[in-house]
Amino acid sequence: MASVTDISTAHVWDLLEAVTDPEVPVLSILDLGIVRDVKVENNHAHIVITPTYSGCPAMDVISMSIRMQLLSNGFKEVSITQVLSPAWTTDWMTEAGKEKLRAYGIAPPNPTQQVCNTKLFADDEAVQCPHCNSWNTRRLSEFGSTACKSLFQCNDCHEPFDYFKCH
Repeated sequence: MASVTDISTAHVWDLLEAVTDPEVPVLSILDLGIVRDVKVENNHAHIVITPTYSGCPAMDVISMSIRMQLLSNGFKEVSITQVLSPAWTTDWMTEAGKEKLRAYGIAPPNPTQQVCNTKLFADDEAVQCPHCNSWNTRRLSEFGSTACKSLFQCNDCHEPFDYFKCH
């Protein structure tokens, strides 16, 4: 275990890479882009996070996981602040995170759809199948396994899949 006097802000960022999203465990919270700021002052870690959705049920688990990761690596004091503004957007996700989603079988958000009109988004968005890469897909439900996903099906390979909604 490292001494807290040896831990820099950069080291805290490295430690946070090991904290995963409980709903999509192949993604770190850094992949998701929910960590907005990290400060280390007087051996106290201050972490600022933004939920993917206001009221996201995973945020309590994520906060606890951050706290446990830092405490187990020598910190005695950890504060975690949730901020809602600016609102999280899929623009904050890393490209590596989007590739991890695809490899896990979840279609990542489309970059061309980052600013969506809700009506257009629900009816016309083309989503690529993460299994066979076909664009011949259809939305089965606006609601997938979690609030941040929609349920789609590929018309070519017939596999159902979640799509990480853009917002």
